[in-house]
Amino acid sequence: MQVNLTPPQFEFVTASDQFPAMVAGFGAGKSHAGIWRTLVLKRRYPNQNVAFYMPTYDLISRMAFPRFDEILSNIGARYKINKNDSVIEIDNCGAVICRTMDNPARIVAYEVADSVLDELDTLPTEKARDVWNKAIARNRQKKPDGSLNTVAVATTPEGFRFVYERWKKNPAPGYRLIKATTMSNAANLPDGYIDSLRSSYPANLLSAYLDGEFVNLTAGSIYAEFDRALNACTTIIAVSEPLHIGMDFNVGQMAAVVFVLRDGLPHAVDELTGLLDTPAMIAAIKARYQGHAIFVYPDASGGSRKSNNASESDIALLRAAKFTVLAPSANPAVKDRLISVNQMIHSEGARRLKVNVDRCPAFVEGLEKQAYDKNGEPDKSSGHDHVNDAAGYFLYYRYPVRGRAISSISIGGI
Repeated sequence: MQVNLTPPQFEFVTASDQFPAMVAGFGAGKSHAGIWRTLVLKRRYPNQNVAFYMPTYDLISRMAFPRFDEILSNIGARYKINKNDSVIEIDNCGAVICRTMDNPARIVAYEVADSVLDELDTLPTEKARDVWNKAIARNRQKKPDGSLNTVAVATTPEGFRFVYERWKKNPAPGYRLIKATTMSNAANLPDGYIDSLRSSYPANLLSAYLDGEFVNLTAGSIYAEFDRALNACTTIIAVSEPLHIGMDFNVGQMAAVVFVLRDGLPHAVDELTGLLDTPAMIAAIKARYQGHAIFVYPDASGGSRKSNNASESDIALLRAAKFTVLAPSANPAVKDRLISVNQMIHSEGARRLKVNVDRCPAFVEGLEKQAYDKNGEPDKSSGHDHVNDAAGYFLYYRYPVRGRAISSISIGGI
């Protein structure tokens, strides 16, 4: 099967260096390249195994398994995906062992010849370093031709973290950095995708997530394009109209932002902050919004975390209150939620998110003041995260990030 790869993808897939890293912008096809590198190594050394790592099992289940399944089916391979053991067994070609990086202590009890780590740099620096060391320790199956065991990384650059330190700042022999911009894969992306990134991100994030550059993500506001004048509205709640409420669960710091829809677009018209727990939030909503249909878009982790009633989850309490609850099985990636909010604040020359500044003072302050911390993550020390997260769950659910497409070496007869 002949597979079309971009030059950076081909460089990564075929790299013979011991530790190659493809550092790329959104949509540059890094995961696609990581999967093909895995299969090429599998074909080259059929009696040895390859490990494929992602940050969480949810990503392995929703992304890795379907992509491996599609590619292996297309090339006519005979294989079996064992989801219980997270192993892809390929006839006459050994196995691909899929593992997560969220708990480095569990990277034990198996051996491989090569490894591919997808999105390593999304982990905090120390955890990424721990994962890297544990993955190297698993790479000890001897190859028949005596070549080196390899550990490869495909990731977006997340500031000056582990990947920057290891591949850019002080690279040791064998560490090869392969850069890939979003533009390098433009032919495989939807029309308008790159323009939507340009209109959604401040300049420092564009350098990272469009050009694949290591930049300082700690400077500036997360929502740098928000303007309390340009995004302002005077919208108020109409009689009996449906209310859409984004909600974040934090004991003692419950937060919710109330939206109405005008011509299909979100207008933030009220907020509830600083409440004790989920029952208190439910009571406040019922008291304040009698006669309205209530749609709640909560923190998806509330399906397992408990409120003050140990027998019920937060989401179960919301449903028991007769609210309509709209929540995915897992929260979106933080970066996707931020993109979604930013593209509503200002994208393609339009400001689609409107906020009643007088009715939502905490939300306005959060949008203006929340910044990135020293690790390039949204800062949580100021307390602005609660109300911003609450709004973000609703905005991502109703207006998700668009166009996160993957791209599409002759691999031979697996």
